[in-house]
Amino acid sequence: MVKNNGPHVVLLVLDTHRRDRLSLYNYHKNTSPNIDHFAESATVFENAISPAQWTIPAHASMFTGEYPTTHQTLQAHSMLDGRFDTLAKLLSANGYQTTGFCNNPLVGVLNNGLKRGFNKFYNYCGAVPSVPRRSNRLPSPINRLWEWYTQQLRKLSYPVQNAFAHSDFLFQASLHPRFVSLWSKLANFKGHTANSIRDVTELVQKMDTADKPQFFFFNLMETHLPYLPPDTFIDKFAPYFKEDRAYRDFLRRYNVETFRWLLPVEESLNEIENAVLNDVYDAEVNYQDHLLAQMLEFLSQADDILTIIVADHGEGIGEHNFLGHSFVAYQELVHVPLIIKFPEGMAAGQRIDETISTRRIFHTVLDAAHIHVPETEYRPGTDAQEMSLARTIQGRDPEEGLVFVEAYPPTTFLSMMEKRTPQLIEPFHCKRKRWGIYQDGYKMVKVEGLPEELYNVKTDPQETHNIADQKSELIATLTKKLSSFVQQAAERQPSSWQTKQTVNLDDEQMIKQLQALGYLE
Repeated sequence: MVKNNGPHVVLLVLDTHRRDRLSLYNYHKNTSPNIDHFAESATVFENAISPAQWTIPAHASMFTGEYPTTHQTLQAHSMLDGRFDTLAKLLSANGYQTTGFCNNPLVGVLNNGLKRGFNKFYNYCGAVPSVPRRSNRLPSPINRLWEWYTQQLRKLSYPVQNAFAHSDFLFQASLHPRFVSLWSKLANFKGHTANSIRDVTELVQKMDTADKPQFFFFNLMETHLPYLPPDTFIDKFAPYFKEDRAYRDFLRRYNVETFRWLLPVEESLNEIENAVLNDVYDAEVNYQDHLLAQMLEFLSQADDILTIIVADHGEGIGEHNFLGHSFVAYQELVHVPLIIKFPEGMAAGQRIDETISTRRIFHTVLDAAHIHVPETEYRPGTDAQEMSLARTIQGRDPEEGLVFVEAYPPTTFLSMMEKRTPQLIEPFHCKRKRWGIYQDGYKMVKVEGLPEELYNVKTDPQETHNIADQKSELIATLTKKLSSFVQQAAERQPSSWQTKQTVNLDDEQMIKQLQALGYLE
């Protein structure tokens, strides 16, 4: 067994969490006092960008350090290529005990390779959750029997649950309002936030007694639909809720109309819709922050733990005429919170303005753990130390703020739209891939086959003023950089690892992507 004297690592992913709803980032409501307090002993990244707009590709990028075009884990039915050395796999091979605690079925239940490398992986989601033995709070003999029984049930239930990712019929059927409340509760769609935080907190507090360094990956789903925070938190952020039945009726309907969670918005949200979706979302943020209090207090005082708090993506609440997180690459989905507490107080209290990609969490953890990724016949070497966000903090950012976003449309959602709302697909360009490129405070948004959009995200963070017509030279420069990125990302795909690293212009998908960017005729 390889010995490693690196720090313990906690990677906390706040699923579907908007950056702009944390008071840490100057939100006008006090939604996150515990995260704010933790951040005082940590480094806050002002401009962290997710490589993708939804869960599966975003997690795959954090776990591999690659952009979506390279790792190709793009859909609910995708499988991460086995030749990728995931973060958990590399840590495990280098002396770490790796444990996952997951509340999201897309990460914890689906057979997509994202659990690869974990020595233990607990699912609080799914029809038959798997949790640490102590979590059941049962007498020891009964606990062992219960654990065996649930293992057998999971062997039966996981193939059934995975089938929904591969079958349009099953996926469509599951979205019927009559079934949503059933599977969202009985199948633990959002896991169990309170129980999982309790269990992880107990284990985090015992890290120092472990005989090897620990890596904990922890995914929380509280801010994901359906919205069901306790009444005390609704009262705080939506006091009108008790008094007006119209607001309660809307949320009750919306929570089971899952197809509405991800559709374009033909008309702007009305007063009731806008108030409920925004205020109850804030209540969920505050509830989750409340539950994290004990864990974050402990982590804020620990000097030997690398703690990373990040969102995989955000959530659209009517901005740019979209709800949910399915299709677009605008800031409400990809500009995410990122807070890192380095061991021994490094850079505590600093706020970093440089634009960075959250895929570099992969390199940052490996750097802190003193793990080098060697070059192999399949892929070029990965200089974790050079790409670590620690270099950015030290003023030596290797990418100099050049960051990309790739938004591939989820095919399961497109299939749903084709059956339910086909009239929305073309007007909202739902079948088209989207890209974003950031540099020097500007962001270019490219929708496949359409003119470029350009925003100054420092002065216009909501991306409401397209200034592409005023910056033609910048558009040309960013378009070339984006085209070069697409080529390089494709060259790093698994299909090219055993061949010379050159672009195969016979690749129909590659040609279409470059044509969409205007780089090929």
